[in-house]
Amino acid sequence: MDRETRMRRIWETIQDIPRGSVASYGQIAEIAGIPRGARQVGYALRHSPKGMELPWHRVITSSGKSAFDRDSRAFRMQRDRLAEEGVVMLNGKVDMQEYRWQPDLDELLWKPSSTWDED
Repeated sequence: MDRETRMRRIWETIQDIPRGSVASYGQIAEIAGIPRGARQVGYALRHSPKGMELPWHRVITSSGKSAFDRDSRAFRMQRDRLAEEGVVMLNGKVDMQEYRWQPDLDELLWKPSSTWDED
């Protein structure tokens, strides 16, 4: 699978994370069909096309922590956006048992089409 295909799959998977849920980098990679591709998810987030509105704030580490430094603007933005969706972050960590996205097979097979334009 080429890089463009991998990135497109990652972006589409991130788009599918519902409000009020979070997913880990590794989980996104697995769903996108890229086993052991957690770092590629980070790369895809950093290199998303201009104008693509990804719910990046729903992507966290497998331990429930933000990938951003707790003193950073990005961390505060992520924490605040998650809070707006009802996801609680205590001491810089999200309870993965409570908020982890757990799509069922129907959701994965019949997900909505991508909402971004390739132009």
